[in-house]
Amino acid sequence: MNRILVFISLSDSGLETIKSNPELPVKEMEYIKQWKQENILESFFIKENKKGAVLVFQNIDETTAKERMQSLPYFPYMASVDYYPLEKQF
Repeated sequence: MNRILVFISLSDSGLETIKSNPELPVKEMEYIKQWKQENILESFFIKENKKGAVLVFQNIDETTAKERMQSLPYFPYMASVDYYPLEKQF
């Protein structure tokens, strides 16, 4: 079973923008919930410091994962997005 592990880090200025706009987190979570319903998002973690997240995609390829990530409301505020294709063993 293939997975795509995605590490996100938000920029400091981006984090401030997100905090000052309460609609952004609501919109972001709509995407996350939709992906979970579509069975393409296996896991979602937010870093304790709230400056990033880790997502584990399933049932899609890396290109599709990148396209989905670029559609997120937070995407313009991300300092880095790293993708790691994995093969789940168990």
